[in-house]
Amino acid sequence: MRKLVGPIVLGLLVGTGALAQEAAGQEPIRVGMSGGYFPFTFVEQDQLQGFEVDFMNAVGQEIGRPIEFVTMSFSGLIGALQSGRIDTVANQITITPEREQTFVFTQPYVIDGAQVVTAADNTEINGVEDLKGHSVAVNLGSNFEQLLRELPYADQIDIRTYESNLEQDTALGRVDAFVMDRVSSATTIKESGLPLRLAGEPFSEIRNALPFRNDEEGVALRDEVDAAITTLKENGTLSQISEKWLGLDVTGSSGATDDGTTQGEPAEVGARAAETQAGAEATEAAPAE
Repeated sequence: MRKLVGPIVLGLLVGTGALAQEAAGQEPIRVGMSGGYFPFTFVEQDQLQGFEVDFMNAVGQEIGRPIEFVTMSFSGLIGALQSGRIDTVANQITITPEREQTFVFTQPYVIDGAQVVTAADNTEINGVEDLKGHSVAVNLGSNFEQLLRELPYADQIDIRTYESNLEQDTALGRVDAFVMDRVSSATTIKESGLPLRLAGEPFSEIRNALPFRNDEEGVALRDEVDAAITTLKENGTLSQISEKWLGLDVTGSSGATDDGTTQGEPAEVGARAAETQAGAEATEAAPAE
């Protein structure tokens, strides 16, 4: 069983082989991530892995620059970007009007949905509308807290922010539910063996992209990376990375438009994620390590 790890602090320079030779003399792109958001960014056998790692390495390969991964707690990533410690964040950052006031974004490279998850034996919560009167966990600094606070009955929800372990606390009944993206939720249920279930359908579509500082240097780097993302969509590389880590294509690659936006298929995401949960429920949970 894979272990779900909490935030860690380390710096990894990724630029070996052909990429290192091609990028000789080039400044690395410093990419921030938490290292604790399976299957997008996580550590296993002392190696930083996941969808975001492969994606950013592919971007670096395309533009001929090394990638330097800098990991920290999720709640510190945006501040690190604003202060110039890192150049961008690859940690499933959702495009929101508030964030667009501060940062410039690439085109979306993941299209997903916000998902409610409860303990498997919880029969009271079967969707977002049932969260009234219950405690709900979200990752500190994530867009999911904002989504909950925008609900018309938000004042009836006990929203609790976590740095990590919200899945475990939900399974143990310390909190009634948590909200995360649909794909990560289904994968967590399958991989962790925790007694959890998806409660209803996704209640909001989310489009995730790479943010950059809104200055001359940041905009120029955004444009360079955005062009690389277009190429990775067109040549199938991004779809392959998605299939490898998520078991389905959530990149919107097949629906790319001339203006760089994408047309997602949230219904397909929901259906495939439900299949993942069903497969997990059909398999006896492994004992916790």
